[in-house]
Amino acid sequence: MRSSSVALIAAFLAFPALAAPVTPAAVVAAERAFAADGRALGVQASFLKHSAPDGIVFAPEPLLAKAVYGQPRPKGVELIWWPLWAGIARSGDLGFTTGPYTADGKPGGYYFTVWARQPDGSWKWLFDGGPPSDQTGAAPQGSDVAYARLSAKQAGSPAKAMDQVMKAEVALHAAAKTDVKAAFLAAVAEDGRIVGSRARPPASRAELEAELATRAASVAFTPLGGQASSAGDMAWTYGVAKWTADGAEQRGHYVRIWRNDQPGWRLLFDELLPAPALKSPPVTPPAS
Repeated sequence: MRSSSVALIAAFLAFPALAAPVTPAAVVAAERAFAADGRALGVQASFLKHSAPDGIVFAPEPLLAKAVYGQPRPKGVELIWWPLWAGIARSGDLGFTTGPYTADGKPGGYYFTVWARQPDGSWKWLFDGGPPSDQTGAAPQGSDVAYARLSAKQAGSPAKAMDQVMKAEVALHAAAKTDVKAAFLAAVAEDGRIVGSRARPPASRAELEAELATRAASVAFTPLGGQASSAGDMAWTYGVAKWTADGAEQRGHYVRIWRNDQPGWRLLFDELLPAPALKSPPVTPPAS
């Protein structure tokens, strides 16, 4: 009897504990800490403190955040922002948040931040910038944050994931040269979000289609970079976008979150930024 009990106890101790559910809570906490420092330290100091070594902003081309913001300066305008939607990879090392922001009390639009867990366990942002979306109806600061659902599949490694995501981007870009709206509707996840105009971030399929209708019918995209989670189930990408509006050539950038869903890689988030669109006011890069 005693030997059986000992064996059962040993088996119980050897059985791995059930892993806690993966949620974006840590990413949301990192964003809120970033926002708190934004008020306490000011734009320059807070952005430097929370950016990853390879974190970028569009100023107007992709540049390292640490080069753009340089050394801490006076606080400047008061930026206030808060997350309302967030997502994370199953491996818990890549995520994002988005929500409204104000500058000196005036609505500025919606920010979008990509976050990566660092080797020391801390979270730092890889990208920050968002469109001038209408904040009408947005939940106030301190509201609960909605979570995007987790991926259904994992590629097994970041390299495999990025290879698959790049193939998905090639297909999307080829289709977008002839019909942007159809191309994105075929690629976006059921719970995906597409932004870029001054309209309120879409909350329904109809609003998503209306958002896509604000874009040019044909857009040429060129990938520049990105990163996948260690589980190979989530990736972020960015690149150049070119189109024609009113007979004039236009240029901007895109930023995306891809999620490995059951049908394959799907767009969870896509933003088109026709001009520099930072959470903070544009900052002049230091002279080289």
